[in-house]
Amino acid sequence: MSIKYDHGGNIFSVARQMGMDTARTADFSASINPLGIPATVRQAIVDAIDSLIHYPDNNHTELKSVLSQEHQLTPEHFAVANGSTEIIYNLPAMMNGKRAVIVSPAFSEYGYALRQHHWEVVPFVVPYEKNFELDITRLAETLKDGCDALYLCNPGNPSGKLYTREQVKEVYALCRSNGVFFVLDEAFMDFCEDESAKQDIVAYPDGMVLRSMTKFYGIPGLRLGYAMAAPEVIARLSLLGGPWSVNTLAQAAGIAALQDKEYSSRTIAYVEQEKAFLKSGLSEVKGLKVFDSKANFLLVRIDATITSTALKERLLSSWIMIRDCVTFTGLSDKFFRVAVRTREENSRLLEALNTVLGE
Repeated sequence: MSIKYDHGGNIFSVARQMGMDTARTADFSASINPLGIPATVRQAIVDAIDSLIHYPDNNHTELKSVLSQEHQLTPEHFAVANGSTEIIYNLPAMMNGKRAVIVSPAFSEYGYALRQHHWEVVPFVVPYEKNFELDITRLAETLKDGCDALYLCNPGNPSGKLYTREQVKEVYALCRSNGVFFVLDEAFMDFCEDESAKQDIVAYPDGMVLRSMTKFYGIPGLRLGYAMAAPEVIARLSLLGGPWSVNTLAQAAGIAALQDKEYSSRTIAYVEQEKAFLKSGLSEVKGLKVFDSKANFLLVRIDATITSTALKERLLSSWIMIRDCVTFTGLSDKFFRVAVRTREENSRLLEALNTVLGE
């Protein structure tokens, strides 16, 4: 049976189709913190339940205050949303123009959102053969052909490639000199915060940084994200969409999560440890090549005859989900992505891969 899903994390849909038990399914398709929801966040959600008799704070005042302390910016530099994807879908209506370049492979929602608003989407493929390096000279030529917006994810998804802050600043300078609005998606920057270009981007009114809180803090079902930009850009973005898109429980969870520094440091240490274990194990599986990653997932190329789609379906029979990368521009049916999970789950994946690829 062929299971089709364009995103990772469709565990409920896949489980229904396959008759799988979600509690026993190892989901490597979505890059969610393997440590689960922080205890402080659980308690904050419980404590906020009685507040549900009131409408949510539509100004997100307390959450913006905590974000301000976290990033050393004023509250006016933030827009809070029902996941960063909500911002992605509002952005095309805010930006001027109709032609956008997306550094690819990349998150599919950029293109979907742009096309809904009748933008032309131009992929700028960074080749895996060159380890996803960004050719600034070639990018400059592409922007000169006529472009109104540029999307870049750092670290890259699904590559895990990290571009340094200096490289991102160079891209931003290139955008500014060509009148191009720069959208920098730092959804996975929690794992390498020192390389964030947020301070550089918010200094001018022609760029924006996107952040997700669902992956690092293990709350994708709650939906929470935000944008950082110059206050005038945030003001324009805030005019789009409807009221109360961020519910009371999500706001309470976000505040508690940002204040839990112990959970943050423990997450980074745990993910690094398990990523090293998983990468080492994948490298030893016959027919696989693993790419370096600064995020909490690994991109893998298959050198064996099996396709990523066939491999995904074979692993589903063992109640293991991986992210087939066939839908990513610049990749093919020879690539898949796996999240870093617990030691038990990572070992289970390695055993299953050795079994399938050893046949």
